[in-house]
Amino acid sequence: MSEMAVSGLLAQIQHWLEEDDLLRNFHYSRSLPETQVRAVLKIKSPLILAGTDYLKATFMALGCSYTDFDFLNSLEGKTFVSGENIEFPKTLSFARAVTGERLALNLVQHASSIATYTKKFVALAQPHGIKILDTRKTTPGMRTLEKYAVRVGGGFNHRMAQTDAWMIKDNHKASLGGIKGAWDFFIAQGAFYNNIIVEIHNLNELNEARELGVKHVMLDNFQPDNIREAVKLKVPSMTFELSGGITLETLEQYLIQGVDAISVGALTHSAPRCDLSLKFGTT
Repeated sequence: MSEMAVSGLLAQIQHWLEEDDLLRNFHYSRSLPETQVRAVLKIKSPLILAGTDYLKATFMALGCSYTDFDFLNSLEGKTFVSGENIEFPKTLSFARAVTGERLALNLVQHASSIATYTKKFVALAQPHGIKILDTRKTTPGMRTLEKYAVRVGGGFNHRMAQTDAWMIKDNHKASLGGIKGAWDFFIAQGAFYNNIIVEIHNLNELNEARELGVKHVMLDNFQPDNIREAVKLKVPSMTFELSGGITLETLEQYLIQGVDAISVGALTHSAPRCDLSLKFGTT
């Protein structure tokens, strides 16, 4: 990421740094020594490294230079094994290092955990030509980081926000007059380039969506046998997405010809934690 792009993270980083409330104990803050230290990022579990731009932004917010961390550019998305170390080539003051350590680690750990978990889904689905998507089941305030990490892991992003594409879900059907009523509602929004995705719960709904000319359907909580029946109704202009509790352990059952994508909320809300630490040594 360019320095300009990383600079765009600074406002959010500053907000997160304020959670540590260092100004409440100004004596502590001003007492931290400016001794130069060398940092080492220790990899303590296998992972795909992600979120290093957030690490850069954390230390930039504390007064470090972007160029002090540009060595990380070639490491983003790289696979590491437990026991590897990443040595920072330039020193930084202990005051800045210890102040930014926890926030930088939290962000890199979170992103790396999501990227690593996503890659496991992608490795199974990719040979079948099926894309793995995230969802909007993200942590408030962290959506950009979490969806970015999915991309680092080889996955694809679903909607970033509600209005990126219209999605007719069960609550829309219940409140707007079924699929047809919801379809008419979203057509009336006048958003020429917005696609409409319809969440489908049975074959009757799928047939209705076809008759309306729906191009994108999400087969929600369909079992594998039902999916095989559904793809027989697919026409060339349609895309079929699966959703609904599909796990890494059950994924292979859903890698069915005719499926285009599988969305997995667990990528962002339940990724197993990777382990790493940031240690300092005197020069």
